[in-house]
Amino acid sequence: MKQIDLGNTDWPVSAVALGIMRMDALDNKAAVKVLEAAHDAGINYIDSADIYGDGKSEKVFGKALKKSDLKRDDFYIQSKGGIVSGKRYDFSKKHLLKSVDGISERLGIDYLDAFLLHRPDPLMEVDQVSEAFDELQRSGKVRHFGVSNFNPMQIEMLQSGLSQRLMIDQIQFGIMHTGPIDFGMHTNMTDPGSINHDGEIIEYARLNGMTLQAWSPYQYGWFEGTFIDNPKFPKLNKELQKLAEKKGVTKNAIATAWITRHPAEIQVILGSMNPQHITESAAGADVALTRQEWYDVYLAAGNMLP
Repeated sequence: MKQIDLGNTDWPVSAVALGIMRMDALDNKAAVKVLEAAHDAGINYIDSADIYGDGKSEKVFGKALKKSDLKRDDFYIQSKGGIVSGKRYDFSKKHLLKSVDGISERLGIDYLDAFLLHRPDPLMEVDQVSEAFDELQRSGKVRHFGVSNFNPMQIEMLQSGLSQRLMIDQIQFGIMHTGPIDFGMHTNMTDPGSINHDGEIIEYARLNGMTLQAWSPYQYGWFEGTFIDNPKFPKLNKELQKLAEKKGVTKNAIATAWITRHPAEIQVILGSMNPQHITESAAGADVALTRQEWYDVYLAAGNMLP
C-alpha cells in the first residue's frame, strides 16, 4: 500500500488507517479477522478513542491483538482523549494522564505511538496540557501528539505552550464533506461554498508539516449514513461506478482514491468492521486518479466550480 510520512517524521505509515470505533460490537474471533484483513491489506496504523464503545472497543482490540498472530510492532497505534462520556470536554492534566493510562490498559500495550486531543475544549488551559504531554513523553507512555477537529488558530494557541510539535489533526473529509476545499475555490464570493468553516486547515497542515486524517470518509451529513450505493446520490454513484469499472476496483476504493489523490497526503481512517470492505476500500490508496477524474467525482457529488 502507498505510504506517507507521519507529520514531519520519517515514519512510513499506510495511507489508510483502521479506525476501531465499531469494534465493540465484535466477538474476539471476528475482531481477529478484522485485524488480519487490515494487516494483509497493508494497513499499519490503528486509530481509536477512549470513548469508543465506552472503552469496550479498545478492550476488544487488545484481546484480538493478543489472540492473533500479529505483534504490537505491526501497527502504529493512536488513541484520543478529552471527551468525558459525551457530556463535556476535559483537558486537565489529571484527566489526560488518567485517560492515557486507561487506554493503554484496555489496549494491552505499554505505549501509544500518538495521543490526540479529541475535540477542542473552550476551557483548555495550555499549561495543563503541556504538563500532561511532558509527563506522558518522559514516562515513555506516548511518543507523539496531535489533535482532532481543531482549526489552525486553536492549534497555534496550543502549540505555543508545548515542548512537542503537534503532528496530526483529524478532520471529517470525503467526497460528501468537502468544506475544507470548497472555501478556497470560492474565495471572494458570497455563495454558500465561500463560507470558511475550517480556517484553511488543509493549507495550514501543508505549511506546517502536519498529517491530516480523514474520518467518516464514506459518510454524508452528520453520521447520516454512507453515500455509497445510496439512492439519494444517483449521479455520484454512477460516476463512482464508471471509474470503479475502469480501474478494476470498487466504489469504496474510488472514494478512498479521491481523498489520497490530494497533494496534502491525507490519511484515510477506514471504520468498517467487514474484512471484505476493508480489503476493497484500502485498495483505493493505490489507485491513481487523473486530475479530470478527481474533478468529475467532485462535480458528481453536487459541488460546483466558480
